[in-house]
Amino acid sequence: MELRERRFLITGGFSLIGSHIAEKLIEAGAAEVVLLDNASIGSPVTVEHLTSSGRVRLVRGDVLRMHEVMEALDGVDGVFHTAAFLTLPISQNPWVGLDVNVRGLMTVLEACRWRGVSKLVYSSSVAVYGNALYGIVTEETPFLGVGVQPVAALYATSKLMGEQLCALYRERHAVDSIVLRYSTVYGERQHSRGVNVLHILEAYDRIRLGQRPIIVGDGREVHDYVYAGDVARANLLAMRSDLSGESFTIATGVATSLNELVRLLLRLTGSGLTPEYRSDPGRVRSAGSTEMRFSREKAAVRLGWAPEVSLEDGLGRLIAWRESTTAGATPPVTPQGGS
Repeated sequence: MELRERRFLITGGFSLIGSHIAEKLIEAGAAEVVLLDNASIGSPVTVEHLTSSGRVRLVRGDVLRMHEVMEALDGVDGVFHTAAFLTLPISQNPWVGLDVNVRGLMTVLEACRWRGVSKLVYSSSVAVYGNALYGIVTEETPFLGVGVQPVAALYATSKLMGEQLCALYRERHAVDSIVLRYSTVYGERQHSRGVNVLHILEAYDRIRLGQRPIIVGDGREVHDYVYAGDVARANLLAMRSDLSGESFTIATGVATSLNELVRLLLRLTGSGLTPEYRSDPGRVRSAGSTEMRFSREKAAVRLGWAPEVSLEDGLGRLIAWRESTTAGATPPVTPQGGS
């Protein structure tokens, strides 16, 4: 689908990923970008800077309310579905979280069916692989639930259900869709709901206060950190493509340990502090290990996508954003949908 002069809806539009997608759509010449969000955990402040374009419209609405989604979809050509509860908020409110992740997507898909929307890009997660993190993980790797905390498994299976709902609506109602499975997403306008992103936020905030950053465990646990702007580019490439019914892992393919992450933050901030190691057996965590190798070959070959922003550069942008907030105070962190 051509993006120029088309109209798009982003659910969870006040989010980290949603705001970056909106920026890219405006740059690509979209006629209008509608940001649908109920503002219960996100804030319109996140996307204030986009409204000056005259092509971004903020709509207070809930993905669980069909009439609000139907109204927001009037005249829309494509949808980016980023609205979701991540692992931490699901642990706090599983009833609502699962409702949003599953029934919310069903509402959007049904509304797309009736409005004749051409295509939906669904924000999924590498959580759908569970603990299958040894060896090279591809889109064909099945979910392995052994050793996954119950709340992390609930999040993962809600995303698996979402992927199958997309497949069902494509099969039965010809609603085209592409699934993007993100690794740990970070960047400007960072939220605090991502379990693995908390390592970045908590360490940075302590460093800025002159306190030793805390590493839980021995620091050998690894994650794949992908910059939000790169994730947004993947979304636009997916919408532009003629593909449908495909899933893609959107990750860097680079595993970074918590030790390496904290060392990088200390260097970027010019701090001479050393990390403090602690145990926290009660901490909510997603699947994690000392090895992680996501293949991004399919995304490269079929979508033409590859990450462009290194972790060092991306963290520098995140730090600059945090430091640019009012009076240098710690900014309010906006929760969001996505992964």
